[in-house]
Amino acid sequence: MKHIVKRHGRTETYDDRKLYASVFSACQAVRLSSDNAELIADKVVADVQTWIAQKHEVTSNDIRAQAAKSLKPYDPDAAYMYLHHRVVW
Repeated sequence: MKHIVKRHGRTETYDDRKLYASVFSACQAVRLSSDNAELIADKVVADVQTWIAQKHEVTSNDIRAQAAKSLKPYDPDAAYMYLHHRVVW
């Protein structure tokens, strides 16, 4: 189980459900259908899980950057929303 270093040094266990929800929300914010948002969120979460498995320690900012990088080929606008807006709803 991976631990994530948050902004103020606090750690928390990695939760792919949080990542999924935030990617899904970014996709919906740019008006992608729920079906497309679900597919994209699943793919981004899988990409980040593969990436994080190779790391000893990551920060929440590292995860945010990696998720945006993975999201960008699917929808650049959603990637922008994800990267630059903490709350998209």
